[in-house]
Amino acid sequence: MKLRTLGDGLQVSELGLGCMGFSHAYGAPTDRAEAIRVMEQAVEMGYTFFDTAESYTGENQDGSISYNEELVGEALRPHRNALQIATKFGVRREGNELVVDSRPEQIRNSLENSLRRLKMDHVELYYQHRVDPKIPVEEVAGTMADLIREGKILHWGISEADESIIRKAHKVCPLACIQNRYSMMARWYESLFPVLEELGIGYVAFSPLANGILTGAYRAGETYAADDYRSRMPQYSPEAFEANRKLFEVLNQLARQKEATPAQISLAWMLCKKPYIVPIPGSRKAERIQENAGAAKIRLTGEEVAAIDQSLNSMEMSEVYGGAKILDK
Repeated sequence: MKLRTLGDGLQVSELGLGCMGFSHAYGAPTDRAEAIRVMEQAVEMGYTFFDTAESYTGENQDGSISYNEELVGEALRPHRNALQIATKFGVRREGNELVVDSRPEQIRNSLENSLRRLKMDHVELYYQHRVDPKIPVEEVAGTMADLIREGKILHWGISEADESIIRKAHKVCPLACIQNRYSMMARWYESLFPVLEELGIGYVAFSPLANGILTGAYRAGETYAADDYRSRMPQYSPEAFEANRKLFEVLNQLARQKEATPAQISLAWMLCKKPYIVPIPGSRKAERIQENAGAAKIRLTGEEVAAIDQSLNSMEMSEVYGGAKILDK
C-alpha cells in the first residue's frame, strides 16, 4: 500500500484500520486471540496506520472490561517501529454516558493511561476526540505543543472540528489532520477542503462506509443486539433500504464497471478526490480488511469523481448515523 502524508510529515498507509469495533459499539467484543490475529494480518496487508481511543471499551462475557488500547498495543507491539498509532483523549465514560473533558491535567492523565495500556512510550498521533466547549481550544493546543516537545506524542489532530476551531488550534500548534465523519452519505464537511488545503492539514475520514451500510453486505429486516449501535442507526432501519435504493444502484453499477465491490468504490471515491484524505474503515474480519485495501488500486478520474458527486447531489437518501450522544458536564 502506498503512503500519504498528513500535515507536515506524518506518513501513513493510504487506508488505515479503525480498531474500535474489536471492543466497542458492534456487540460483544471480539475474542482477544482472534482480534490480535486479524490486526497482525492487516499489518501483513500493508496497513501501517491504526486508530483507537481511551473511550473504546466493551464488556466481555465474563463481565471484565475489554480496553481497545490494550488489544491494539498487544497486537501491534512486534511491529511497532513500522507503524503509526493514533489514540484519543477528551471523551471519558461515566457509567453508560460519554462526557467531554479536555482540561490540561486530564489530558496528561489520559495520555499516561493510554501509553500504559498500549505499553508504548509515545504515540504518533493524538486526537482531541471531541471539542470541549468549556476549555478554549488554544489551551488544548498549548498542551499538545508541550507533549510534542516532551516526545510523548509526535503529532496531533482534532475530531469533528469546524473551521473556527481548526484555525484557532492550528495557530497555536500546527495540526497534522482532522478526523471527521465522511462518506457518500455524510458529506457535510466537504466545505472544509479549502481550509485544509490552505493550512496543509490532512483529513482522516472515519465511518467512510457509513458504518458498513455502503458495503452492500446488509439487507432490510436484519436484527442486531441492543449493544450493537446498528440497532439504532437510521440507515439500518427497514425503510432506509428503500430510501437508499438509488444510492445502492449507483454503487453496484460502478462496481461492475470497475470490477470492484461497492465498498471499494466508496473508498476509492474519496481516495481519488483529494490526496490528503485517509479513510480508516473498521472491520473485525480479515477478508473485509483485505477487500478495503483493494480500494487503493482503483483509479477514478476527476471526471468520474465529479460525476459521482453530481449523482449524489441529486438523489434522495435516508438519514445517516451522526454519532453517540456526548454530554457536556
